[in-house]
Amino acid sequence: MKLILVFLLFLIDLNASTQLGIDVLENSNFRILKDKKVGLLTNHSGRNSKGISTVEIFKKQTACKLSVIFVPEHGYYTSVPAGKHVENETLQGIPVLSLYGKNRRPSKEFLDQCDVVVIDLQDVGVRSYTFISTIFEVMDACAEFGRPVVVLDRPNPISGVIVDGNLVEEEFTSFVSRLPVSYIHGCTVGELAEMINGEKWLSNGRDCMLEVIKMKGWSRWNIWEDTDLNWIPTSPHVPTVDALRGMAVLGITGELGIISIGIGTTSPFQYLGKPGFDTEKFTSEFLKINPSARKINDGIILPGMKLIKARYRPFYGMHKGKDCDGFLLKFTPSNEFQPYTYAIDILRTLMITNPSLFSIDGLNERSINMFNKVTGTDLIWKELNKKGNRIQEFSQMGLIDYLNIRKKYLLY
Repeated sequence: MKLILVFLLFLIDLNASTQLGIDVLENSNFRILKDKKVGLLTNHSGRNSKGISTVEIFKKQTACKLSVIFVPEHGYYTSVPAGKHVENETLQGIPVLSLYGKNRRPSKEFLDQCDVVVIDLQDVGVRSYTFISTIFEVMDACAEFGRPVVVLDRPNPISGVIVDGNLVEEEFTSFVSRLPVSYIHGCTVGELAEMINGEKWLSNGRDCMLEVIKMKGWSRWNIWEDTDLNWIPTSPHVPTVDALRGMAVLGITGELGIISIGIGTTSPFQYLGKPGFDTEKFTSEFLKINPSARKINDGIILPGMKLIKARYRPFYGMHKGKDCDGFLLKFTPSNEFQPYTYAIDILRTLMITNPSLFSIDGLNERSINMFNKVTGTDLIWKELNKKGNRIQEFSQMGLIDYLNIRKKYLLY
């Protein structure tokens, strides 16, 4: 009888619909925000489980007043290309302040218009994605000027189980590696906010007055498809969850600019190749490097990912208008997926099969510097170039320490 009950509870959990932080806030009639002036950090992806935008929800309720909207990289509609300045604007009569332009943190002038700052941002689970850096800066400014922060929690789309990659060395801290967490961090934004506060990462060890509105019906092992939520593009080249998974794998390679990663195609971050790319040679070497990889008739299969031999033609970007031979990345959602490990193995294989791509003459210093910032260290680049055997060791440095820290802040 007890076994049947446990099984039924397991089924109930699997079929539970995900209530996001914004749903829980709505269901409470905005009780914790009653009569307050609100600054809202969000973008187009901030929506409730029915797909209604958080801005619209705040505009229609009467418990509090929406005074100002803050937006991260890519702007409110997530249409501004990576690295490009985001302009201030207005939305439904509300001033919209860019936190990805001249200022990357809210000023005292704008915080003076708020009693509280609410955060509702769909993160992607990858450290180099700048949304979590913006959350850090907002928390830091609110701690400085005495404003409380409320985080409306959302799922980690890669899952809350997968953690993969080295931590950031202090000298490589930047806006693309602001937090000393693993490259694939395995946290929700609420958990990261709690970690920022609890580990005293804010300037001068300040505390932020923080409250996280937890989700209901979401479990750590849930992948995005388990949530039944619609994916809203978080940036121009992340239109789908599979593009996000591809970014988690190919993003660090893209920083070097040595080979096409599908930017300029209808499947960004889901292609790897160039004109005349030798897929057979790549396959042979990759199988030697990654023990979990298996050869299939038209490519390689790994836990959670396939590399399928393909030919594609980018509409813009690298190799624009040229036929590229290579691989199409396809994903089978799985908690055994290891995106950063695969990323390092792909780079190691490219170095063996296409060493000319890594020629100093073909790379510029800025690309190498960005690669080091994104990976959080220069050890990987140095070891890659001397074809050393410690790359995987360096690519997981600090992971055990991070897992021990992370345990203290898990909400689900």
